Amino acid sequence: TGKSPWSFVLVQADERSDPKSVAAGLGYADLASISRERVRRAARAVKQAEGLIDTPSDLGFRAFRVDGSSLLDVLRTPDETDQLGLSALELSIDSDRSEEDLLFQVLLDWGLELSLSLVREAIDDREVFSVDEGALIACFADSVTPEVVRVIAQRGPLRAVFRDDAFESDAARINAEQVFREVSPATEVRTI
Repeated sequence: TGKSPWSFVLVQADERSDPKSVAAGLGYADLASISRERVRRAARAVKQAEGLIDTPSDLGFRAFRVDGSSLLDVLRTPDETDQLGLSALELSIDSDRSEEDLLFQVLLDWGLELSLSLVREAIDDREVFSVDEGALIACFADSVTPEVVRVIAQRGPLRAVFRDDAFESDAARINAEQVFREVSPATEVRTI
């Protein structure tokens, strides 16, 4: 169905279930997992009551954990760097972050709502995220092909974002920016 009229934010303390509790016995390790299951059950009940069991509808939720930035601190003053230490600053993304982590980092950085619609798709065998019906398109694959850039640019998003290290060279990144200037000049293009 269309956009839900309901919007809620649930903040759950990171509290472990008592090992002797019924919840722990059912496999719920913490209060957050109990809360997620209650939301799932409530969504099923709403779908059943409204006769929407077989109808695609968004009655789900997104769960986040507070953590540090997905981006590494690579900014240094000249007196803090030496030639040997520069190679350690090449990568700007924390290696244990998923593509979803990067996407939500970008949404936060741009001040966008975390509740915006999100669709995953594949372009040239790369996972691509389309947020808010294509207003933002992001590809955080390890490598980005010219085909991926061209297809995204042809869609004319307001914003597009890629991993900086996904381009095989600086020339490839510059070519990608040029494709957007020619095909979708209004698109704000960023790399992280």
